[in-house]
Amino acid sequence: MSKVEIVRKYALYSVYILLLTCIQVSFPDKLSFNSQIADLMFVFVVLVSYYFGLIDGIVIGLIVGILRDCFAAPAIIGFNGNVVSSVGIGAFALFGVSVFSATVFTVRIKRKFAFALLTLVCATLLYKFFGHGIIFIWTKIFSGSLYRLSFKELIIDSVLTQLLLNVIAFLPIYVLLRFAGPYKRLENPKLQAQEGRGTDNSWLTI
Repeated sequence: MSKVEIVRKYALYSVYILLLTCIQVSFPDKLSFNSQIADLMFVFVVLVSYYFGLIDGIVIGLIVGILRDCFAAPAIIGFNGNVVSSVGIGAFALFGVSVFSATVFTVRIKRKFAFALLTLVCATLLYKFFGHGIIFIWTKIFSGSLYRLSFKELIIDSVLTQLLLNVIAFLPIYVLLRFAGPYKRLENPKLQAQEGRGTDNSWLTI
């Protein structure tokens, strides 16, 4: 990559991170449905990781996760019964999301739109179920309080609603990265060279 392309890459990453973070934090009511909010930051991390590789994904995931912790760290009930902010969970969660998104559907599979969408669906489901599992364990074992979500509230009101909102957010963020992203045509040259795309006809396509 030339110096101009490198500067463009970092500039666009910075702009999109700040833009999506500001939109999500400033207008949660406009992005919400059934008490869930379209997670623009999450979707951005998934797409960056899937299309541009593990290194970009981890760096962007950690930065976005730290910003999430700064602006909207989830509140939990501590050992003493007081509500405390769980700083660090956002960075850890989006780090895990970036690793998953960059690796699971990219082995011998070309990075195409359909697999990007599948990656988002799987990442969202894992994120929600893992999060609710942690909350359940924490409330039942450590804080001694009750886990109050019913099966309907867990599956329909939380998991499926979040999945729907994330899928809706997928398209505009995909278009943004596709036509005005840090790399042309959604292709990271270093990643492409490592994977040898175009020379190995064993890669799967859709």
